[in-house]
Amino acid sequence: MIPAAPSPVGPVPADSAGNWVDRYAPAPFRPYLRLARADRPIGSWLLLIPCWWSLALALRVQAEGGAPAYGAAVGWAVLFAIGAVAMRGAGCTWNDILDRDIDGRVERTRSRPLPAGQVTLTGALAFLAIQLLVGLGVLLCLPLFAIGVALSSLGLVVVYPLMKRVMWIPQLVLGLAFSWGALMGFAVLLQALPAPAFLLYAGAVLWVVGYDTIYAHQDREDDAVVGVKSSALLFGARTGRWLAAIYASTVVLIGLALASAGAGPWAWGGLGIFTVQLANQLRRLDIDDRELCLRLFRSNRDSGLILLVGLVVDALLA
Repeated sequence: MIPAAPSPVGPVPADSAGNWVDRYAPAPFRPYLRLARADRPIGSWLLLIPCWWSLALALRVQAEGGAPAYGAAVGWAVLFAIGAVAMRGAGCTWNDILDRDIDGRVERTRSRPLPAGQVTLTGALAFLAIQLLVGLGVLLCLPLFAIGVALSSLGLVVVYPLMKRVMWIPQLVLGLAFSWGALMGFAVLLQALPAPAFLLYAGAVLWVVGYDTIYAHQDREDDAVVGVKSSALLFGARTGRWLAAIYASTVVLIGLALASAGAGPWAWGGLGIFTVQLANQLRRLDIDDRELCLRLFRSNRDSGLILLVGLVVDALLA
């Protein structure tokens, strides 16, 4: 049993309001759903999309050597979706447990459930355990090779929330952890990690560094006061130039993944539109406009899904 939240109805986090949790969830559950960021599913989408990219590209690799397992891929796609929601929620809960004192000193996060006193530390730990059990259930459904690949990411997940205290680009560790799904489609369908898997993973890592740098500009003044590090503080006024290099490298690496997988025109078309979307983020970016930074960050879901459509159609027509 999760201990009852001390104040189930209270202030809503400053970066989350007017969502389905506020409208429909029973009051006692709302703080826990906010703890898991269920009120902001963008994170689950961004965790899931590289998983689906890898499934589609692994199908393309399969098509080069025989009959692709389309039915199996659909099943894995559903399982990955469940796992992404559970593990993203667990990651956010773990992050908030470790950052509860810092969050209380940052304007955007001080009304999150732990610093606001809506969830006790014991309740948060119990809720974390429940989410990890769901993740474990998904893990045990995977082939043995894929289980090993998935478990290899746990160290990154555990240490990421601490990285803002020790390195200037903690987004890199986030990218290494958050992009692990770019390997998992190959792991379940091929039970191997060929070159396209690692190229796709590297591209996804840089994509995360790019979009999370935009996200981090919402907090850069507070981060400077609190004393934590971020790429937004490191890049500062040069963020646009750094992002141009990061996003260009993202596109090159994903392009190399497509080429090594023998991808066809639909995949390349998806990558082309994906590239235009990233360029549009750079064109519109104003690091001093917090609301715009949040909108540009969120637009990466659509960018990723556009690339996914190209990869899926390419795999189906292979």
